[in-house]
Amino acid sequence: MASDRHINATDRRSLVKSALGLGVMAVGGLTPLMGRAAAAPSRIDVHAHLIPDFYRQAMTDYNVAGDGGIPVPSWSPGAAVNFMDKFGIQAQVVSLSEPGFAFLPDLASRTQMARQINDYIRDGLINVSSASQLYRRFGGFASLPLGDPDNPSEVAAACAEAVRAITTLGLDGIGLYSSYKGIYLGDPRLDPLMRTLNELCAYVFIHPVAPPVRPDLSMPNFVLDFPFETTRAVTNLLYKGIFLRYPFIRWQAAHAGGTIPFLSYRSALLALNLNPRNSAYSRLFYDTALSAAPPAMAAVRKVTEVSHILLGTDYPYAGMVYALKLPGDPNSELNDTFTPSERQQVDRANALAQLPRLSKRLGLG
Repeated sequence: MASDRHINATDRRSLVKSALGLGVMAVGGLTPLMGRAAAAPSRIDVHAHLIPDFYRQAMTDYNVAGDGGIPVPSWSPGAAVNFMDKFGIQAQVVSLSEPGFAFLPDLASRTQMARQINDYIRDGLINVSSASQLYRRFGGFASLPLGDPDNPSEVAAACAEAVRAITTLGLDGIGLYSSYKGIYLGDPRLDPLMRTLNELCAYVFIHPVAPPVRPDLSMPNFVLDFPFETTRAVTNLLYKGIFLRYPFIRWQAAHAGGTIPFLSYRSALLALNLNPRNSAYSRLFYDTALSAAPPAMAAVRKVTEVSHILLGTDYPYAGMVYALKLPGDPNSELNDTFTPSERQQVDRANALAQLPRLSKRLGLG
């Protein structure tokens, strides 16, 4: 690896400390977040998406009709800011949702689109004038130009873009999908990428995609297939030893980890690591997107500590969920699971502890 890709020992120790949830409350500026939105938005949304016009046009050009089984919603930076203001959200860490780049015809077009997406996050959302309404409202997880893990050149291109996104663009982490062309995270064909992410000490967001084969249940993918796909990917990472071999990658599992919290014992049986609180599952980070209800959060709390649970809204895809909500707390149902001080961690402090670049841009680091 080139020298700028290496993380020194001090940085590694700091990241391990963050990953264990230590010092979370030391991240400055915590204020009560209960009830209606505070005068100054304070929440950090780590599961939100962007849909730039050029990406939407590419989907249209290649007859990609929807995402997760529903029509692609409208999105603009201004609309996202309005959503954040309505629900007391200071910043969204955006990523690209399904379908990624697999629909593009070749590696060159996938690489071009990934670079364009990542450059747009930096130049169009993060590095904006202090006079802009977008100032200090966005972070970002980079997209990688990966569609076919059977092609070593594509894996190499994904490694190169991960390095560029973290070391040159200064983005907050990397977005990966649960599978690529039916090949799930954890597959040995992706080992070069895992090594690169480990050397980068990357924060990695796992987002589900439609499975390669699914039953005809006449319902959108996001209802059942998405949680199951996250479960398959995370379980495969466990069985393939990725969590042990690449300990400096911090993993965020979308939608409360799919069904991992409920199946943590059963899914780890053959790994002979049966205590959820002592397993690799306890070291994952779980977002609340479309999963804030008490049963889901109670299961997550049985698997990990509060310091590993982060606020997510799945905006704009979950827009229908929030359309009728009054301004203020986007997920008041979290109050049934967390105390006021724990809500402060979930809503804000945990994200800032794991994403130091975002914290610094917000003037807190």
